[in-house]
This record gives sequence, structure tokens and C-alpha cells, in this order.
Amino acid sequence: MTSLINRVRGRLNCEARDLMRGGPPTDELVRPMGGDVPSDTRVVQVLDLCMRVGEVLLSSGEPAGHVGATMTRLAAACGLPTVDVDITFNSIAVCCHRGVAAAPVTTMRIAQYRTTDLTRLELVTGIVERVERGKMTAETAAGELTAAIAARHPYPRWVATAGWAGLAAAVALLLGGSVIIAATAFVLNAFIDRLGRRLGRWGVASFFMQLIGAAVATTATIGLFAAGAIPEGARPSLVIAAGITVLLSGLSVVGAVQDAISAYYVTATGRAAEIALLSAGLLAGVILGLKLGQLFGLILDPAAALGADLSQFWISACAATVAAAMFALAGYAPLRALPAAGLTGGVGWVIYGALTVFANFGPVSATAVAATFVGLVTGLVRRRRRLLPQVIVLSGIIPLLPGLTAYRGFYQLATQEVVDGLVTLTLAAAIGLALAAGVALGDFMSRPRPVNP
Repeated sequence: MTSLINRVRGRLNCEARDLMRGGPPTDELVRPMGGDVPSDTRVVQVLDLCMRVGEVLLSSGEPAGHVGATMTRLAAACGLPTVDVDITFNSIAVCCHRGVAAAPVTTMRIAQYRTTDLTRLELVTGIVERVERGKMTAETAAGELTAAIAARHPYPRWVATAGWAGLAAAVALLLGGSVIIAATAFVLNAFIDRLGRRLGRWGVASFFMQLIGAAVATTATIGLFAAGAIPEGARPSLVIAAGITVLLSGLSVVGAVQDAISAYYVTATGRAAEIALLSAGLLAGVILGLKLGQLFGLILDPAAALGADLSQFWISACAATVAAAMFALAGYAPLRALPAAGLTGGVGWVIYGALTVFANFGPVSATAVAATFVGLVTGLVRRRRRLLPQVIVLSGIIPLLPGLTAYRGFYQLATQEVVDGLVTLTLAAAIGLALAAGVALGDFMSRPRPVNP
């Protein structure tokens, strides 16, 4: 008993001393340079390497916070611990401070393109990791990076086209469509992808590419329905909803929300403006197609939501798995990553479907819960470093995109139901925000916690 009292007393004394002791020092504002001041040649060489890595990451849709942290770690691994990185949407500025012994060196680069090449992203990430572990010098890394950027895609372009078409077909099945609907979605989206590639070569702006893609999906579906290629009762509107989902998959909603959460407000605002502009092109294209159909007396009513049919539920779950894997294939992900991407998307949709169909959750809350699961998986993958996290997060959210909800809103606006249309589009936007916020929350929850000294 005496021993227990002494232990409790000693513990209380320690707590009392901790309460009276001063707190830890504030965060280091000025990082020391260390021993030798780096030369201009060395600084320029390392900063160029960091800028090229940052351009690839930013152009691939990585959040600005992750891009900045990667560039800072890479610079520190190359002997420049006092580097500041500033990212604003499509521009990257880096400054290396060299104390009072030499002038700082600043450089800037503009990311001129947007791409989804997950194999190239994995190669660049691997180069950064090897430099951080001391297995590669900055000079060797620069050569490896040049080779990675200039490398050809891992498989032919028609395979990526088949991936986008397969994504549309899987989404059509996920929404409850028949085989004929899935086949129609496959063919139309393969044509839209090839058309978009040709328009991109001609330098057509992304807004008009979204508009043309949505208009082609809508008018072609109406034309096939009028010609009798799509039978009565087959719900041809699901073809349009699948096409909208494919076009929505290119929007960086998750990156915009993650930038806002990470306090990169300028970058988040720029990405939000880009999303709004591309969504407006999507809206204009669908409404244009629906209006054209109305001139000929052809109207495609929005399809009903998925019912509580257990057999259809598991068919949709399998379709969600295929959709996630097809997106990874379309984004040139390594083939070994396709099973993990498909499994994440399938399980995420099962969580969403179970909550909405069987637990009567609303679409926003169910999407948030399912997206949190996707974020958790992404965070675990980021810690293990066995797969590229971007493959998991981008593929995992594909089955949860509000393509059918967006089509309902577009249809209501096209039929002069303006108030109902705005309400439905607001719901679609809320689902998108819940999707992005859930992913960010799950990723944050799975991060390793820093150990307090």
C-alpha cells in the first residue's frame, strides 16, 4: 500500500512540475543553412529537378499541399534544406535561401497541360523516393526523370479508349441498365474519346470539348432511340448518365477540396473555377441535345433510382468494381494496380449502396461515408508505398460520381423546370463535395501521427 501511495505521489509531482515548466519552443521560422553555402550551379541543378517533379505532380491532379511537400523533401534530400515552394493553380515558384552569405535563388514554372498518366506519375514518385533514401544522386535523378517524362505510354492508345468505353458500360450497368444500354454506352463513349483526342490535337479548349462530348452523347442516344436501335423500356437516359459520369471523372473535385483544407486557397479557387467552367460546358451540351430532341418530339425521361433488389444490388456492385478498374486502365495505371483499384471502388460502392438501399441514408451522407473508406485506403497505401495512392483515390470515387443526378438536373432545366433543376444540380454538387471531403477526411485519419517530444 505504501509503495502504491509513493508511486501516485511521485506521478503527481511529475505532473505538477510539467504544469510549471515552460512549453515547447515555437515552430522554427528560419531554418539554418548548415555548413557550406551551396553554389549557384548546385542550387540551379536541384531547383530544376524539383520544378520538373512538381510540374508532373501538379499536372497529374495531385493536391498542391502534397506537391509542395514532395518538392521540399526532394530539395532537402539534395542538400538544400531552406527551400520555400509556392503553388497557385498552374504556376510553381521555388526560392532557395542561402543566409546572409549569398543571394537567394528563385525560379518559376508554368504547368501548361493536364494529363492522367498514372504510370508516369508512379515513375516520378519512385525517383523521388530513391533520392530521399540516398540511393540516387540529383544528377542521376535528373536523367531518370527526363527518361520517365519522355517515355511512351505503357500500352497503346486504343487500350485507353477501351478503358473509357468500358467505364461507361460499367456505369450503365451500375445504374440498372440492360446489356443493350451498356453496349450502346460503350460504343458512344469510345467514339467520344477518339473525337476528344482529335479536338485536343487541334487545340480546342476544354470547355468546348466538354460541350461537344455531352452534346454527342445526348443527341446520339436520342437518335438511336428514335431509330429503334434502343428498344422501348430499356431506359436510354442511362446512356447519357453514363457519358456524364465519364466526363465528370476528369474534374479535379477531390484536389480542389484538399487544397482548400490545406489552406491553398488560391489554388483551390482556381480549381473550383475550372470545375465550374467545365461543368457549365457539360450542362450546355446536354441541354443542347435534349432541346434538339424536343424539336422532333423525342424526350428521354430520367431513369428511376436503383431499387432494393438484392440481385440487382450485387450486379451493380460488380459493375462498380469493373468501373473503377476501367478508369485505372484508361489513366494508364500499371496493370498490377487494377485489382486494388477495382476492389476499392467496388467496396466503396457496396458501402454506399447498403446505406442508401437498406439503411435509408441520404445520398450525400452515404457518399461521405463511402468516400471516407476510399480515403482510408488511400492513406494506408500512401504509408505502405506499395501502390500509387493516386490510382486508389481516383479510381475508388468513380462509382460514386453523381452522373445520374446531374442528368436529372439537366433534364429539368431543359424542360423549363428551373427551380427543380437547380435543386437537383445543387444536390449533385453536394454529393461531389461530400465525396471530396470524405476522401480528405479518410486520408487524414490514416496518416501517421507525429510523436511529441
